[in-house]
Amino acid sequence: MKIFMLVSRLPWPLDKGDKLRAYHQARELSREHEVFLCCLSDTSLDPEHIAIVSQAVSKLEVVYLSRSGIYINLVKAFFSRKPFQVAYFFQKKAARKIHSHIQSFNPDHLYCQMVRASEYIKRIHHIPKTIDYMDALSKGYERRIQGSRWLFKLFVRKEFRRLAAYEHLIFDYFDGHCIISAQDRKFIFHPEAGRIAVIPNGIDEAVFSPISRTKEYDLVFTGNMSYPPNVDGAIFLIDEILPLIRSARPDTTLLIAGTSPAAAISKRAGNGIYVSGRIPDMSEAYASANVFIAPMRIGSGLQNKLLEAMSMELPCVSTSLANNALMATPNQQIMVGDTPEELASHCIYLLANKDASVDLARAGRQFVLAKYNWRTSTRLLTDLFSFGSKRSRK
Repeated sequence: MKIFMLVSRLPWPLDKGDKLRAYHQARELSREHEVFLCCLSDTSLDPEHIAIVSQAVSKLEVVYLSRSGIYINLVKAFFSRKPFQVAYFFQKKAARKIHSHIQSFNPDHLYCQMVRASEYIKRIHHIPKTIDYMDALSKGYERRIQGSRWLFKLFVRKEFRRLAAYEHLIFDYFDGHCIISAQDRKFIFHPEAGRIAVIPNGIDEAVFSPISRTKEYDLVFTGNMSYPPNVDGAIFLIDEILPLIRSARPDTTLLIAGTSPAAAISKRAGNGIYVSGRIPDMSEAYASANVFIAPMRIGSGLQNKLLEAMSMELPCVSTSLANNALMATPNQQIMVGDTPEELASHCIYLLANKDASVDLARAGRQFVLAKYNWRTSTRLLTDLFSFGSKRSRK
């Protein structure tokens, strides 16, 4: 099968969830199919990053977006009903290039990652196509409303409503639909949302396997630390959870690891709190700590950080919001809590009880390796492509 795959940015480095999903799906699809990966970009790219992605697919093209065009589109979007996410990424000149690539490649199937890129191919009717919602983006914005400052809150609320309407609208333009978790599927408000296939992420076991090394930190939290849900989680952890842990274990140390830490996180560094910024090998960050904690309160989708930490046989603590997508068994494969007191209590228990910590970590790793596998999930994706092609021919 010849597959044309459109993504909103080059999937390297693997520092964001959409990049991780796009890269591994493209690489797995390329094992048995001819994959043309077309990436949008709003900035110049490192040639080394382009070369790495090129090795994973049959053909790679980058379509660059004009900065002035982005600003003009955002102003226009303010007076329309189009989500700012969609307006940001769509330009007519880029559309002409993408359609030219599609025409020359003559694919059997079009695969679009996320609604932000869907405008480019939604009106192509002669080729069956699938959209990967990835997660319920509108729900992620809705969860950010309450914690936003008043002026930004107006924008977030407006974008939530626009995205919810757009996620409904775009459904009918595509033959196949997929999403990362059943939890997120519930928040796509379309009468046929039940047709959306759940295609989970996987784990790269070659990268995220147990490492024997000296532990430098008690706790670790990882992710893109400029992403609002991670920023919220880090501040929640430092300001509300860590003080409760330290009331029982005063010397508890914490590592916040991940690219582009927000100023609100960086300024909290010190006194046993370490903010590393980007780490080239994130497995080293996991291996350096005794317990992984992901105190997620907002956002959507499956937390790749949990898959990675569990695969490295690290005992994990998280919220019900994150575990509802993961679907691990509380107290057997993961510890789950929502209040600062619950989360702190779990961390204190795991830090104080080595045997229980080891048992939880081993069970968590077995769970992740059994349920989250890139090769298996990508087979589900190709099955969806085949089904979508049949629907299109009817």
